[in-house]
Amino acid sequence: MSRERPRRLAHAIALLLLALAAAPSVASATEAPQWHLEQPPPPPPKAGVEGSPVPVGLGHVGDIAFLERNLALLSTRGNGDTIKPGVWAYNGAGWHEIASECGATDGRLAWAGPEDFWTVSDGRSGQASNSEGLLPPLEDNTLCHFVGLAKLNQHPGELGASIVGSYASLAFSPTSYQPMHAAACIDANDCWFAGDPLPEPQHGAFQLHWSGAGVQAEPNTTINAVAEMRAFEGSLISSVSLPLKAPPGEHTPEELLHPTILTRIAPAGTAPTFGAVRLGSSGEEPVPVYAHGSFPAALGPLHLSASEGTLWAAAGSARVPPERSAPGMLTVLRHTGGSIDQGWSEVLGPASDKTREEKSEGPPPEDVVTSVAAEPGGSSAWIALDSGQDAYNTSPNSGALALVGHVTAAGSLTLEELPTRAEREKGVGGKGAAALITCPAQNDCWLVTTQGWLFHLAEPQVREHPIVNPDPAIEGPLITFRPPDEGIPQVQNDTQLADTSGLGEAPPLSQVIKPEVQEPAMISVPLVSHLHVRLVHGTTLELSFQLAVKARVRLLARRHKSVVASTPTLTLRAGKRKLDLRLNLHRWPTKLDLQTRPLAALPTISTRGAAVETVGTSLAFPRTRGLLGTGP
Repeated sequence: MSRERPRRLAHAIALLLLALAAAPSVASATEAPQWHLEQPPPPPPKAGVEGSPVPVGLGHVGDIAFLERNLALLSTRGNGDTIKPGVWAYNGAGWHEIASECGATDGRLAWAGPEDFWTVSDGRSGQASNSEGLLPPLEDNTLCHFVGLAKLNQHPGELGASIVGSYASLAFSPTSYQPMHAAACIDANDCWFAGDPLPEPQHGAFQLHWSGAGVQAEPNTTINAVAEMRAFEGSLISSVSLPLKAPPGEHTPEELLHPTILTRIAPAGTAPTFGAVRLGSSGEEPVPVYAHGSFPAALGPLHLSASEGTLWAAAGSARVPPERSAPGMLTVLRHTGGSIDQGWSEVLGPASDKTREEKSEGPPPEDVVTSVAAEPGGSSAWIALDSGQDAYNTSPNSGALALVGHVTAAGSLTLEELPTRAEREKGVGGKGAAALITCPAQNDCWLVTTQGWLFHLAEPQVREHPIVNPDPAIEGPLITFRPPDEGIPQVQNDTQLADTSGLGEAPPLSQVIKPEVQEPAMISVPLVSHLHVRLVHGTTLELSFQLAVKARVRLLARRHKSVVASTPTLTLRAGKRKLDLRLNLHRWPTKLDLQTRPLAALPTISTRGAAVETVGTSLAFPRTRGLLGTGP
């Protein structure tokens, strides 16, 4: 062998080694996305104050909301003297504090447009205590309206955002603002904020509506409280918090057999404004299916996330299950297209995998869902999980590992703990349990822990080459001014009472649509009318109604296709009548059938006077088990 040949071989090997050395940068572009800790540095300290040389937790983060992949907001309660309560923004390369005002104990965020957003914030001190010495409540019961973010240099000379409106009310009044746990906008002039029940003796959930002309109180009197709210397909979908006990009084069969857990708020100008969402209508199998022996209120309120025409909903066991009820079970639902009442499937839960409770994999039964995030461009979602003991603790474990799960539409669940194993091997300790999760793009998600630490799921090339939002407002002057509002006493004129409602100007009246006038016709009156249903002693269903003529009547209760309870067939005279049906807690019905057969001709009336409460002679209410916390 000549000396030239080994020299050529050595040269080839050297070229190969150079190629292999360059290979990782090519391979990294195709690596799967990985979670990693991505905590922003603390804001600069005040003059003369020593700042933290390393990142610290942002404190409890109430909400995180992305408008674009490189434009997001988060609201924090703050962390000591280092992190003040306020609002932070993300520009694709990092997080920056933009406001030291309008922070909240557990505040919410709502994007109304690229330059326009709202926050649910804490109130300001200044009100006196009441006659009993109670201090006015301040947590999460005011609103701030920000304008000016994401101007993208369209308005020269305007280098920052500002708070253009603050909305609050005086405490200890029937019209006082209540704590709000949900916020969302259909457009810039149609935003809603909702939360706790109205103070007694009022009924319903407290809600505020921004119409573009002012903030008005518009409660939903058909539900108890609102836990979460998301924009979806031109409307807002709200998640309902169920009471532990059914309120007294009579209810419709729908309310008894399956309490409302989702509601719809229609766009401004569309009637009705509020509507119950019936998950599984028109013959579909209703969802959710509740765990064996558990009442509906044992399942916590649904967390919601929408992306590209798909709505995900997830919940775990409620903080306190109703009396005599087993705990709720991890449940994940998915809606794909069509009417909001239809197209639902139970991806995870008792119906999708009845043996999951017996399997070793999956989250422990006591784990609860704290957040869900639909992943754009795919058919999967992420859920954030926390232990039932820690999730509702005012001082959660600061060293806990965060547990997240990746859920596919087919029902597979993959769990992962954060920090990752690789980060823990490098000395990164637990940063708190998983609290909030959101995904602005495919393979691009963010997790916030209970201690305010941020984890980012991203592909290497996204992490190495971020697309930075050029908006100067994100890194502009810190917002430190909040306008006055009605939440603190105002100096009143002796000749004119001040408006202390905090509601702003009234919006214009809606257009009144007059129905077409038709010529009257003669129709038969319904056999059954004025139907009312209520529960007596928890398990006896009492059905009262009006019969137009003598008839044979029988009430059946079905669980899917099986009859689980029935009354005998009775012959009843015309007039007010009542049927009692004893139900079994362990075989709770999903449907009621009232079977009737008239034994005389039905009288007729004119359509001009036919506005009476009526029901059909065959009643079908395809709802899943549960009676507002009184049945499984």
